[in-house]
Amino acid sequence: MMVTLPKPKIKGVMSLEEAINVRRSRRSWRKDRKLTLEQVGQLAWAAQGITNWREGFRAAPSAGATYPLEIYIVVRENGVKDLGKGVYRYNPFKHCLMKTLDVDITYELMEASLGQYWVGSAPVNMVIVADYSRTTRFYGDRGYRYVHMEVGHTGQNIYLQAEALGLGTVAIGAFYDNRVKEILNLARKLTPLYIMPIGYPEKRY
Repeated sequence: MMVTLPKPKIKGVMSLEEAINVRRSRRSWRKDRKLTLEQVGQLAWAAQGITNWREGFRAAPSAGATYPLEIYIVVRENGVKDLGKGVYRYNPFKHCLMKTLDVDITYELMEASLGQYWVGSAPVNMVIVADYSRTTRFYGDRGYRYVHMEVGHTGQNIYLQAEALGLGTVAIGAFYDNRVKEILNLARKLTPLYIMPIGYPEKRY
């Protein structure tokens, strides 16, 4: 199943400087607010969206433009307006979501994240995974460092875009890798690096 996303915006009401200034790691979410499909699409675009179609360049820099990262979006039951529960993979070339699982795995993802409540209570979790071979085939073992640098760039993009949308997030690195792979049904070559729960924060500033 493919879900076409609204066209991403390239101008917003919050300046970059303001987004940097107010950026915080947020861990509690309002239960009365759902995300919109437009917000999900904007976050996905900020993470790995294409910003130059002629060259194929994306929103986050990548060593040699090898782009080893994939974005999976875990949607909780009633977490997003006009988008059903389940797991979706972001396709940057079509700016769409491809549904990979039709069940709500939010609770299982929380358990795999050492029981961190903010994962289980978030309406959406973005999971950033990597195929190291896309980069290491060109750069050898040095490529592992480049992939880890890239996931940092991508995570910061998500942080700043979330703030600009009135949302919040936190970067989660503590989880059982193999368990996350299992519940997301990831291919063997993919390694999860970040889990980023996203929602309307209970306290903003």
